Amino acid sequence: MAFTGVTKRSRTRRVGESAYGLLLLAKNAAMALIALLILVAGVWSSWGDAKPTMLTKGLERGTVTVSDCDDEWCTGSFSPARAGGEAHGRVRIDEAVTDGTGDRVPVALKPGTDRAVRTGAAGILHAWVPFGGSLLLGSLVVAGGLGMRRTGWSMGLLGAVLVGASFATLTV
Repeated sequence: MAFTGVTKRSRTRRVGESAYGLLLLAKNAAMALIALLILVAGVWSSWGDAKPTMLTKGLERGTVTVSDCDDEWCTGSFSPARAGGEAHGRVRIDEAVTDGTGDRVPVALKPGTDRAVRTGAAGILHAWVPFGGSLLLGSLVVAGGLGMRRTGWSMGLLGAVLVGASFATLTV
């Protein structure tokens, strides 16, 4: 018996293979969009506090002396860092970035609000914690849904380092 050539697959089989390929492509596109949406949501959520924490030019900077804390917020008096700045009797700051009553925290005031955000390395890392969480969640989608395991592990590790560094700098 001599091999005479290539046998053609049936039309039904070729259409079935094409449909399966199209489904795989649609699944990968959907997983990529979900991962991208998770990461964009993390950046969006972080940027509200990260912007005044990192880009303090033109913002009122100073120190908050914490006088009272509840479950989520602490309040205290604001002392400006520069002479001529306006002292505020009562501003709010996230409870997670303080050590409680009596703590003095370097802050920048968010424009047009009575809300202060912590500055320095601890403040920057704390502001980016939601992005760290989105990296952790997105890593599962990238590794499991897209099959990109090394990229998923890298994203997850980066998110864990960001969250861990924030915790470490705030507890010191």
